[in-house]
Amino acid sequence: MDYEHIIYAVEDGILTITLNRPDKLNAFTEQMRTEIMDALDKADADDDVRAIIFTGAGRGYCAGADLSRGGSTFDYSKRGYAEGEVVRDGGGVMTLRIYQCKKPVIGAINGPAVGVGSTMQLPMDIRIASEKARFGFVFAQRGVVPEACSSYFLPRLVGISQALDWAYSGRVFEADEALKGGLVKEVVPHDQLLPRAREIAKSYMERSSAVSVAMIRAMFWRLLAADHPMEAHQIDSRGMVAMGAAADAQEGVSSFLEKRAPNFTMKPSQDMPDFYPWWEEPEFK
Repeated sequence: MDYEHIIYAVEDGILTITLNRPDKLNAFTEQMRTEIMDALDKADADDDVRAIIFTGAGRGYCAGADLSRGGSTFDYSKRGYAEGEVVRDGGGVMTLRIYQCKKPVIGAINGPAVGVGSTMQLPMDIRIASEKARFGFVFAQRGVVPEACSSYFLPRLVGISQALDWAYSGRVFEADEALKGGLVKEVVPHDQLLPRAREIAKSYMERSSAVSVAMIRAMFWRLLAADHPMEAHQIDSRGMVAMGAAADAQEGVSSFLEKRAPNFTMKPSQDMPDFYPWWEEPEFK
């Protein structure tokens, strides 16, 4: 697929996906969603990609949904759906794809990020912000509700009270408030944003097994809503049995004992444990 609304660039094992409608503050479109999902499919299949950074072109990250349709922007009955057809919001389809990704995902938020510009960040593993970034869960001010699975992700990330405060008011807030509220991990000077994001990405790559990282990402996100720690114990146990007998575990221990950098050879595209993806099993035990 040729990309028009994003830029796909890989350097030193790090994929940077840049939202690329700078004249529209990178307002979100169906085409942008389709391109992002294709890019994530490509990245998951490419073992040379070890981490992913999202950022925006120009002075904004993403100004939210493209409102060029005017008052009917959010009216799904005007989009060709048949009566009774199940409708899934496009932002949610995309955030679920980010959630399913095998690679660490870092949001490098370079400017205003409102609506889906904020909700698309929630399934990313780490979010860092430029001092110029601003955030807004503005849905109540548009007469709609939060989308993109944000009613699941946001309270888990920042707590129910903070999530409701931002969602009830729909106000736009500064990067320092996002940091205080737990939405972002760091706020950095604008010119240091991408270098810092790349530094974080490299720290996930240099001495870590790519398969271990893929498993950890799936385990932590999916067990976030487990009903009992026994569910985690089941997955931990199967993971330790499968990975403990595999080549990367042998290399990890050997490199530690020999006081050298590890040379992990297992690949997420072909060497995941045989029970992965366990959440698709109807009655996992």
